[in-house]
Amino acid sequence: MKNIFFQIPSLALFASLTIISCNTTQKADANLPKDISERPADENSQKYDQAQLDKIKASIESEIAKEKCTDANEWTFAPMGAKACGGPQLYIAYPKKMEAALLPKINDYTEKVKAFNQKYNIVSDCMMIMPPTSIKCKDGKAELVNG
Repeated sequence: MKNIFFQIPSLALFASLTIISCNTTQKADANLPKDISERPADENSQKYDQAQLDKIKASIESEIAKEKCTDANEWTFAPMGAKACGGPQLYIAYPKKMEAALLPKINDYTEKVKAFNQKYNIVSDCMMIMPPTSIKCKDGKAELVNG
């Protein structure tokens, strides 16, 4: 009978310590450094800078995509981005009613691409991208027409 009395308090003590140690581990994990995949990219790297440019471009394209193209006369286009040799990377169609909001963003993107090209000594194919001749609406989206 004596052994049973010693075992019950021992089991209770063991269970208490186990519960306490589990809680302590969870609190300690919260103070550990984050996994490397969760850390921000090096802000001085080419990969990081390219990702920032991609975000700006995607934001511009997303804004334009919200508008449905039903009349091509209500749309226009602008050069966007910059090749290392000079000239635009592409032309982008946008609604004329959004020109005041979009054109500064497109120009800002272009200037940032120029700076990126200089900073990282980017080389391009130097092929000249000709401006489109017109715009047409197809399935609610503006398409640039060349030639």
